[in-house]
Amino acid sequence: MKAVVLAAGEGQRLEPLTNLRPKPMVPIANQPLLEYVIDSVSDAGIDEILLVVGYKRERIQTYFGDGHRWGVDIEYAVQEKQLGTGHAVLQAEDHVDDEFLVLNGDRIITADLVEQLVEKRRDTAETVMAATRADDPSEYGVVTLDGDRVTGITEKPRATTAPSDIVNAGVYAFDQSVFDAIRDINPDPTGELALTAAIERHLDDEPVRAVRYRGLWVDVSYLWDVTAVTAQVLDELDDPIQNGVADEGAQVADDVRTGSDTRVGANATVRRGSALGNNVTVGANAVLSNVVAFDDATIGDGAVLNDCIVAENATVGPNTTVPGGPADVVVDGTCCESVDLGAVVGDNASVGGGSVLVGGTVIGDGATVQDGVTVSGRVPTDAEVRRG
Repeated sequence: MKAVVLAAGEGQRLEPLTNLRPKPMVPIANQPLLEYVIDSVSDAGIDEILLVVGYKRERIQTYFGDGHRWGVDIEYAVQEKQLGTGHAVLQAEDHVDDEFLVLNGDRIITADLVEQLVEKRRDTAETVMAATRADDPSEYGVVTLDGDRVTGITEKPRATTAPSDIVNAGVYAFDQSVFDAIRDINPDPTGELALTAAIERHLDDEPVRAVRYRGLWVDVSYLWDVTAVTAQVLDELDDPIQNGVADEGAQVADDVRTGSDTRVGANATVRRGSALGNNVTVGANAVLSNVVAFDDATIGDGAVLNDCIVAENATVGPNTTVPGGPADVVVDGTCCESVDLGAVVGDNASVGGGSVLVGGTVIGDGATVQDGVTVSGRVPTDAEVRRG
């Protein structure tokens, strides 16, 4: 059975982190989201994978290549325009045989879930989908069940009207009939073809079975999810890899992951839940709590960062302070209240020494913040912020 992994999306709610990379390539604990999916598929014994790519697809294709590093054969199908999950699945039609899996490339799952779906499909010869519980079901498709049979899917209902907290986990087992089912539906008002709409339309005619799943299942939809999910993944690891160097007096918590050529300066402290990518520099006496630093990031001497993301090749100057969340952050015109986000410093951005980034601050790619500035809200790409 081949696995089709949907990895064409942009992830606008994760800007600026997705300006230069597709959402599936956002690093969590020093490896791309998509790599967790491929690891799970491979560990479940599936060695043929089709990646449906689109936005910034060269980043995915360069990183994963033909899949030999993961013990799988990877091929690619291109979704030229991102017109929904159903449209993405249609791109796989010429690449799969009768039975195949479909997985989202931006949700971390375990091999156990993949194995359960394969087993259920072989037992029933029917369409199978995974279902799990979510704290906020209004963010997902809520699934109603009669035993193990799916009787309805309600996409992103209001929190007060959600029929249950059981949601679509985004993992499916199909046969070729799904392609005609997708072609049978009309695009939604945005012009997209939703895979769940195709499934729901045929529930009365063709049974869909659910696999209830209670294991690791995490979604990265918002900027604050990057730090939260990183901490959760690190907590799941028995022995996080620490390839970096810690100078005299530095304290690096056991569950911190550090990449190659990374250096933590003298008497600096890196607390639990943090992940430092390759070639990251943390200055002397700096204190990092729940910090995710991408490759080539630099954090200056004496900086104090909490609940913070420092993207690739970004610089945070000495004695800069990020007090941390909770904060109110506006995303797509909606205010998300009391989220744990200290600040985001975008790719190639620079924050001067002695600055203060108020909770929820987002610094755009290539932006420059001069020394000693207090910043809040969003700073546009390539902007310059000066004192006074």
